[in-house]
Amino acid sequence: MKRVTRILLNKAIDSLILSIELFNRPIDRGRTHSVLILLDHSFEMLLKAALVHRGVKIYDRKTKQTIGFDRCIRNAIGSGEVRFLTEEQALTLQMINSMRDAEQHYYLELSEDMLYVLVQTGFTLFKDILKEVFEKDLKDYMPTRVLPISTSPPKDIGILFEEEINSVRSLLKGKGRKKSYALAKLHALQIIEKSLQGDRTPVIPRHLTKIAKKIKEGKKWPDIFPGIASISLTTDSSGPTISLRFTKKEGIPIHVVPEGTPGAMVVGIKRVNELSFYSMGRDDLAKKLGLTGPKTTATIWYFKICDDPECYKQIKIGKLRFKRYSPKAIKVIKEGLKDISIEEIWYKYWYERER
Repeated sequence: MKRVTRILLNKAIDSLILSIELFNRPIDRGRTHSVLILLDHSFEMLLKAALVHRGVKIYDRKTKQTIGFDRCIRNAIGSGEVRFLTEEQALTLQMINSMRDAEQHYYLELSEDMLYVLVQTGFTLFKDILKEVFEKDLKDYMPTRVLPISTSPPKDIGILFEEEINSVRSLLKGKGRKKSYALAKLHALQIIEKSLQGDRTPVIPRHLTKIAKKIKEGKKWPDIFPGIASISLTTDSSGPTISLRFTKKEGIPIHVVPEGTPGAMVVGIKRVNELSFYSMGRDDLAKKLGLTGPKTTATIWYFKICDDPECYKQIKIGKLRFKRYSPKAIKVIKEGLKDISIEEIWYKYWYERER
């Protein structure tokens, strides 16, 4: 191992251990941003150590500095013998880097569960890269007892975000400090969403206000955060430590963003999928039809919308299931209402229910 590689690798491991130590500390003061800053630094050092180890020059003659975080990721997902990162792993790194950036330069509000997921997925990814590139195990540098500790086990991603949105919705009912707290939590969620989509443009207050409005209106979180709805958490606890990884769902591609694209990261989830096609919940469909929710349910029953795969699909996100409708459902119902009144449908619907 080259001297530079060894120095960078040792710095990476030092920062990782310090981030875990701070995560496990009993005092909250400065905990979140300290953990994220050190975790992010550990990955920049690890990526640079890995690139040097594989013969990549990390010094940029034009800027007269070493390459930045995004350039490290771009090199790491390249082709040939240099490649040691998958696109899914790159998404995890972008997420951690974006959260660190927000905490270091402004502020956000992360729940304990969210912070744990970020730290544990980071810890797992660090182990994976160390094994892939250097054929070393993290336990060679630190005892297995030194790992992120949480009083609650990792949750299904769908349940986790459902709880986050419910918390925000509850806070939005208040005013002043509670509303500010809600927007700070939304800030964190939107950063994750943008990092998954490969978007580095800043999150601005106006966008958060729009998202808050959608939540107050009762919109489902997969509609608001489609990128987050595209990933899942996989857990492996067969060894002495828990391994937690973000993975994309089957059939959802990740694309590499062309270098030099303004306001873009390295990779992003390409959203040509079910949530785009089945874009409405029952209440969204009701608004489009100009009907109440219950009467919309009656039309769905009468016109057998759920029997048509081009109109309806139940989509599973984590352990939760959502009934989703496509724009074709609007067309089918509107055409059908030309031949029968909504009052007749309503009567038939209730008659069948009472039988």
